[in-house]
Amino acid sequence: MTAPAINLSLIAHTNVGKTTLARTLLGSDVGEVRDEAHTTYEATSYRLVETDEGDSLLLWDTPGFGNSARLLNRLKQHGNPIGWFLSAVWDRYTDRAFWLTQVAVRNVRDEADVILYLVNASELPEDAGYLAPELAVLEWIGKPVIVLLNQTGKPRPSEEELEDETRWRNAVKQWTVIRDVLPLDAFARCWVQELSLFSAIAKVLPAETVPSFERLTRRWEARRERQFSEAMEALAQPIARAACDNAPMPETSMLSHLGKFVGVPQKEDKKAAAAAVRDMGERLKKDLLESAERLIAIHDLKGHAAQELRSRLEDVSATQAPIDEHKAAGIFGLVSGALSGLGADLMSGGLSLGGGMLVGAVLGALGGAGVAKGVNVVRGAKAPVLRWDEAFLDALVISALMRYLAVAHFGRGRGEWREGEYPAFWLEIVTQSVSNRKMHLARIWKHRDAACSSEEIGAELKPVLEAIARVLLRRLHPRSRDA
Repeated sequence: MTAPAINLSLIAHTNVGKTTLARTLLGSDVGEVRDEAHTTYEATSYRLVETDEGDSLLLWDTPGFGNSARLLNRLKQHGNPIGWFLSAVWDRYTDRAFWLTQVAVRNVRDEADVILYLVNASELPEDAGYLAPELAVLEWIGKPVIVLLNQTGKPRPSEEELEDETRWRNAVKQWTVIRDVLPLDAFARCWVQELSLFSAIAKVLPAETVPSFERLTRRWEARRERQFSEAMEALAQPIARAACDNAPMPETSMLSHLGKFVGVPQKEDKKAAAAAVRDMGERLKKDLLESAERLIAIHDLKGHAAQELRSRLEDVSATQAPIDEHKAAGIFGLVSGALSGLGADLMSGGLSLGGGMLVGAVLGALGGAGVAKGVNVVRGAKAPVLRWDEAFLDALVISALMRYLAVAHFGRGRGEWREGEYPAFWLEIVTQSVSNRKMHLARIWKHRDAACSSEEIGAELKPVLEAIARVLLRRLHPRSRDA
């Protein structure tokens, strides 16, 4: 026998972001989103997740509360306020706001197993005049309520976000129907926060629905874990191919290398080497663009990374003048603590990827400094070759994890993917986490000394990226239940 559907009703003051959050959770463009009151005209259900056993979890998007104070005053005049409110009929054309409120209250009373009540966390609870009357209505209805903090703004350190959560918990603690308060921003939620929501819902459901909800939860977790695994693979592949990529040294390069000791520059030789590195950069650019597009699709987002990344990668080239090595050491010091020998075995004159070129997208995490001398010379049994050095590959790992955090915190309700500035504190925790795995990464890069296989390097790199990413998610969301 198929279990009855479990129903979650999204409800809030008008224009707080119910439909936006529904789009983020569902991964599709449901409903209509406009920056004006009463955009949603009816209660509509969407299938959030279902199982092979016939379990289903429905998410209801409802019209918003309108004039809450007026509503509360009306309800107080009747002995059975909710019954009176829903039995009364207002002209939907002459009193539109009241009619839509009636639709929302009817849905919550008749359909909801759990109410998800959104609040605008960008304002203080005491400034939200709608809060008390709306919670009074929900108290009359008597269904369990989980308060979701929406519009929390850009990601911040967990300590600052906890302050907001605590402030709202204290503001709503007098209402007995409220069972939990959780952050779940439609623009910047992360999948580990969704798992916390599922855990909170399980605690307030009727006992007879718990087995069904547990199966639904496992299905939802499996979906998010699959996305996580696919994302790590998408990040690992271009780095693994970059690790194996190389270009033959131009035939005259050894003359230039010798010229370093006698002070004779070889301009033509430098141009040839620069062209070889440019070809490597073009291959890397192509891989990174494809990886970014795949990462966006994996997370059920729309938009194209290529247009933004391409403009920032267009000038990938090698310059004749190296960037100041003290600046370079400072950049890579973030990764390992001390990489003073970064350019020790580079060919004469230095090959550098200048500021404002590759750094914008390949190493977006590292700001506008540029990556100095990211290519070194490897002398093998045959001719010497150029390849990306280990510090550069470490920096690609940092960049990849920064981009993962950005995509994983980008809700579909926000619209098409746009890459903006990363929160400054992300760079600190990402570089620290990568530094903690520096020796492990070094062992992976050493596999390049033999016949280099990007498949083998990618297979070893992926679990390292997964481990680092899980550490980052726990640090960013310490109160969320980790999958």
